[in-house]
Amino acid sequence: ASKSAIAGKRGDAILIRLAAPPVEGAANEALIAFLSRTLALPRRSISIVSGQKSRDKRIEIDGLSDTEVAARLSAILNDAP
Repeated sequence: ASKSAIAGKRGDAILIRLAAPPVEGAANEALIAFLSRTLALPRRSISIVSGQKSRDKRIEIDGLSDTEVAARLSAILNDAP
């Protein structure tokens, strides 16, 4: 992708397109940085729990409840064209 952005949903998963290539952890770092900016949380609050070398990842977010994360992402998804 030319820039990192939320691209929609697939089932229960949120699709995020990243500008960084999946080489030497660059995409994982870009994902954490993107989520940090998007959710207005420090990077240390976001970690990849599983899928470090996969396209499908499970993310843990500290500092927000599941409801708060869902609300913030829903607002972004609803604003997307």
